[in-house]
Amino acid sequence: MLSNNFAAASETGSLMDLGYPIRKLVQSLGTVFFVLTFNFFLFRVLPGNPFALLFRGPGFSRETVNKLNEQFGLDQPLPIQYLRYLANTATGNLAISYTYRVPVASLLMPRLLNSLVLLLPASFISIIVGIAIGILVAWLRGGKIDVGFTMTTLLLYSMPTFWLGLILLFLGVVYFGLPVAGMISLGVDLSNPWTYLGNLLSHMILPGLTLVLGLVGQYVLVLKGALLDVFTEDYMVTARAKGISTWKLLQDHALRNATLPMITLVAINLSLTVGGAIQTETVFSWPGIGLLTYEALLSRDYPLLQGCFLVITIAVILANLAADLTYGYLDPRVRAK
Repeated sequence: MLSNNFAAASETGSLMDLGYPIRKLVQSLGTVFFVLTFNFFLFRVLPGNPFALLFRGPGFSRETVNKLNEQFGLDQPLPIQYLRYLANTATGNLAISYTYRVPVASLLMPRLLNSLVLLLPASFISIIVGIAIGILVAWLRGGKIDVGFTMTTLLLYSMPTFWLGLILLFLGVVYFGLPVAGMISLGVDLSNPWTYLGNLLSHMILPGLTLVLGLVGQYVLVLKGALLDVFTEDYMVTARAKGISTWKLLQDHALRNATLPMITLVAINLSLTVGGAIQTETVFSWPGIGLLTYEALLSRDYPLLQGCFLVITIAVILANLAADLTYGYLDPRVRAK
């Protein structure tokens, strides 16, 4: 009897554990469908015809523009365009770019890799620095170090990204002679890997520093607030009274209970970095997916815009799904909701 009850309880627990990620996955798929629909209609309400904007001049008649609209299906009713858009997206066919005349998928992958080269190291550095400073200012709360770092991080957090990038661009050119555009300088010997790597790293300094300074303030403020809440708990006071060392107190008690808000923030920021940090890439002409999105928006390139937003959407949803699953693993109470 006891063995049967234990088996039934184990089966029920496994079903509950499996039901939570399945529920979150279904919600994520529903969100993807909603965003795909919003993605389609969003760019159709933009003013102006893309071909009328691209092919202005005496050499392009109205008949030519109409023929291009017919070729790309823009003369069809919106419901027909929408159904065709969903079918093509489901099969991985993201249509042809109006501007570049090549499949959108062939443009997205190289640009996405370029963005990841810049954004992943910047995100990793900002997380490490933000956690270290957050622990420091929370432990030394009320002192000069706390006030100084808090004011600095608040300033960086509130500063627009493009403005911070322009300031660093000016300082990098005038005082340090750093490259400010692109990934690689013209005339660099690409056959030499060390020369190529050194030139790439020099181009990454300014845009990478812009991203790090823009992100680190969020991590500092969120972790500081979470740690200050934990420090006031009774078990922390008791542990300190028992003579537990500062590092042991932080590692075994404070940090474990302050990680949940950080997980959410890290997941959101990592998903947004896949979007390419549009402002940073535009300021420094970094050939990533953020700059590609900006260029597609200027040229009313609907297929390319939809492809860029699709990549950003999937990145955000996957990051949120990972955060939800991590939440459920760290806090079983979340799975019961």
